[in-house]
Amino acid sequence: MQTYTIGQAARLLGVSPDTARRWADAGRVATHRDDSGRRLIEGPDLAAFSVEIAQSGQGDEEETYTSVRNAFPGIVTAVKLGDVAAQVEIQAGPHRLVSLLTREAVEELGLEVGMQATARVKSTSVHIDRA
Repeated sequence: MQTYTIGQAARLLGVSPDTARRWADAGRVATHRDDSGRRLIEGPDLAAFSVEIAQSGQGDEEETYTSVRNAFPGIVTAVKLGDVAAQVEIQAGPHRLVSLLTREAVEELGLEVGMQATARVKSTSVHIDRA
């Protein structure tokens, strides 16, 4: 299971590390400490929290989250597999991106809820890169 530091979570949520730390201190997202004392957030917990933040509009600080060359780094919040096709949702700061791709591509990338991924947008196509 992938875990994220407070700094990594802040970048994915589109907020400052101080804001992410305050949310963790307030118990809004569960954390635990690793052997070196760093606070970590489990991937599925961060995925659920990122959806909550986006729906409530609380992630909007100053416009610090940018899309460089149409790349949206974020966290996978849902994977729906069909027999042939699949649907992957990524929460990239305040942006929710949904991509339809083959089941085979999802399995080759090993995409699952809570992992970091980047959605790349060209015209009307969204491509997913595993981080």
